[in-house]
Amino acid sequence: MFQELAGAIVIDADSIAHEVQEPGGAAYEAILNAFGKEVLLPDGRISRAKLGELVFRDPKKRTVLNEIIHPRVRERELELLEKYREHPLVILMVPLLFENQMESLVDKVVVVATDDAIRRERLKARSGWDDEEISRRLAAQLSDDEKVRRADYVIWNSGSMQETQSQVEALLKELGFLQTT
Repeated sequence: MFQELAGAIVIDADSIAHEVQEPGGAAYEAILNAFGKEVLLPDGRISRAKLGELVFRDPKKRTVLNEIIHPRVRERELELLEKYREHPLVILMVPLLFENQMESLVDKVVVVATDDAIRRERLKARSGWDDEEISRRLAAQLSDDEKVRRADYVIWNSGSMQETQSQVEALLKELGFLQTT
């Protein structure tokens, strides 16, 4: 929405994490060395589902994966931030911003939050995870309450898409990136 409404450049940490795990990507070989070929799909790509099962069941393995992926993702994020330094609005979309102590890289922190039941319902629909898997993955993150407490702005995403868009528009207007009508 920030991109559509205000022409923002969006740097998406999850997309970068996917890129570095692709064959030939910056983390591919290190992941294979750490977790073995059993995490591969028949076409040679890393199965994010298999890797996720391993690391969200074992905190030590999650630490190993994070030590492989996070520095490579951070390096690319920093390259892109530098590239777009002169652009008026750059969104650094990082699900683990606070967990990775990255607040200093941004001018303002906007947290998109929803209530727990809706989050779980959306995760189940999007990923097919069961309640136990969802709980494991959410336990690896700060709570929404803590993220909201630490944010400069909060967009509540429990309602309709239009309600969310109205909040984004209001924030963009407040920050001077959309004209008030």
